[in-house]
Parts: sequence; structure tokens; C-alpha cells
Amino acid sequence: MADPYIKALHIIFIVSWFAGLFYIVRLFVYQTEALAKEEPEKSILSKQLKLMAYRLWNIITWPSALLTIILGSIMVYQYPGMLELPFMHIKLTFVFFLYVYFFWCRRIYKQLQNGIAKYTSTQLRIFNELATLILIAVVFIIVLKNELDWIKGTIGFFLVTFALMIAIKMYKKLRESKSNKNV
Repeated sequence: MADPYIKALHIIFIVSWFAGLFYIVRLFVYQTEALAKEEPEKSILSKQLKLMAYRLWNIITWPSALLTIILGSIMVYQYPGMLELPFMHIKLTFVFFLYVYFFWCRRIYKQLQNGIAKYTSTQLRIFNELATLILIAVVFIIVLKNELDWIKGTIGFFLVTFALMIAIKMYKKLRESKSNKNV
């Protein structure tokens, strides 16, 4: 069994990392929208949002991602038998995709810090849901372990994805209708 203190710290930094990932992409949305505004609003908002993104990325998100992988590696070192458990292979696959997502966020972060918006705010809202899907998958895998019926789990995963996409589209329509009323 892994050291409970290491496990507790691992969970704490996972939570911090996800908080950072969820919020940084929201900041990306706001940064992208700010870049489309007229001066002086554009420069005022951009300056503030860049500062917020910088602090979030460098004080919370990046360190939490690093500590998550270090603490997770320590747990695997302490209990290498975890790697023989079938559910761990699936969980670690999702963790791999989470780090891919994380480095994709880093790329977007760097672009926006340089005033380059390559994605629309709608694309970033959809992108933000990828972390949610990974979180849902990993939590269910860890809680249910070998009890998880993979067919039901896969169907559930796609249903949640579908529901999130519908919710994003509905939210976009709601925002557009409100902005049309305000014009």
C-alpha cells in the first residue's frame, strides 16, 4: 500500500491541477474575446488577463502538474504491483491524455501571452470540456476499479460527451440571444 501521506498529497495536487486547467481555459476564452474588442478596452483587458493567466499558470497549474506526476511516480515506486492491475492501464492512458491536454494548454497560453488567438472563444469552450471528460473517466475508473463494466462505461462516457456538446451549443445560443437583445 502506498504511503497515505504521499497519496493524500497526490490527490491534493490533482485537485489543484484540475482547478488550474479548468480556470486557465476560461481565461483563454476571455483573452480571445478581449483581443476582438476595440481600444482602449482591448489593451486594458488584455493586460489584466495576461497577468491573471501568468499567475495561474506559473503559481498553480504548472507546479501542480509537476507535483502530481512526481507523487504518482513515488506511489508506483512504493507499490509497483499497481501496474499489474488492469484498471491502472486505462487510468494511466487517460493521465497521458491529460498531460497532452496540459501541454496543448501551455501552447495556447504562450500564444495568448503574445497576443495571438488561434482559436475562437467557442472552440476554447469546447476544448475546456476535454479536461472535464478526462476527470469523469479517471474518477469512475479509480472508484469502480475492476467492477467497471467497460461497455457501460464507454457508452456513459460518450453520453456525457454528447450532453456536454449540447449544453455548449445551448449556452452559445443563449449568449447570442442575450447579446442581440442588448444591441
